Amino acid sequence: MNIESQVQLKPFNTLSLNSIASHYVKIQSIVDLQQALQFSKAHDLNVLLLSGGSNMMLPEHIHALVVAIDIQGIEFLSEDAESKTIKVGAGQVWHDFVLWTTTQQLYGLQNLALIPGLVGASPVQNIGAYGVEVGEFIQSVEVYDRQSAQTLSIQAQDCHFSYRHSIFKDDPDRYVITHVIFKLLKHADLKVNYGDLKDAMMDDMSAENLQKQVIHIRQSKLPDPKEYPNVGSFFKNPIIKQQEFSQLIAKFPNIPHYPQAGNHVKIAAGWLIDQSGWKGKQLNQVGMFHKQALVLVNYADATLTDVRATYQAVQKDVFEKFGVHLEPEPVLYNELGLIKNH
Repeated sequence: MNIESQVQLKPFNTLSLNSIASHYVKIQSIVDLQQALQFSKAHDLNVLLLSGGSNMMLPEHIHALVVAIDIQGIEFLSEDAESKTIKVGAGQVWHDFVLWTTTQQLYGLQNLALIPGLVGASPVQNIGAYGVEVGEFIQSVEVYDRQSAQTLSIQAQDCHFSYRHSIFKDDPDRYVITHVIFKLLKHADLKVNYGDLKDAMMDDMSAENLQKQVIHIRQSKLPDPKEYPNVGSFFKNPIIKQQEFSQLIAKFPNIPHYPQAGNHVKIAAGWLIDQSGWKGKQLNQVGMFHKQALVLVNYADATLTDVRATYQAVQKDVFEKFGVHLEPEPVLYNELGLIKNH
């Protein structure tokens, strides 16, 4: 384990924000993690966990120990007639893992292809796309509990998965995810009724084609972070009460919407942003992408201040037009490596 000083984190966050960490370490095992946590305690440093860097906004200077998770490995645990259970290291690249499952004829995650980040980050906000959420296929999550200083296995039902949420977001300083246990199907049960995915599938209803079309659609709409630094979908799709939605659709009958449990309705944040005039619009170095209004892009050497000015302007315009508050997806950090409110 090698702890470095004054490390530039720009290559490690997909929004490509300049951010200097006072201390940085890459960990490849639970032993590495324990040693890193001991160092942070001895030097009175907060710990900022860095996974794929695809869902975070960092300040220009961070006085903390940034811990990059690089635990690798895929291990088959068990199987039955319907499924196989596998254990995956938190440092595995998510998209590569999804592609691997398809080559192994394991099904369920194809709708989540090309989502940036690492496997360990997937349960945190219960990543989802095209009608599928990762929590549907997680059996358990292995963690190091910083509170009790021991490793634990948290069953899926105890993770409290919901839309872009889990217990790991409720208590971000307690658990370090080391492995994720997936229970994947041996026989494909395709979910293709979301958006334009069904039309793209045409007559080929195979899991391989589903994955191919998801990748194609995402590539056609979403910019490559290497070319246009971004964090993917920047805002959550708002979920509002049916009564509020009834008032909204009376004014805006074309609003895309999806019924939810508990007499709620999910509405499309990208549509709200587009209708508010922000698709393709920039504020200084930051703007909403011209092909997908939901994606905020760093077009030049933007700072966190620039990013916040832009997304807050978007929030203001959407609220004034629709009376709906947009909640950002990426996590915002302060100069001490702690999560702060937007």
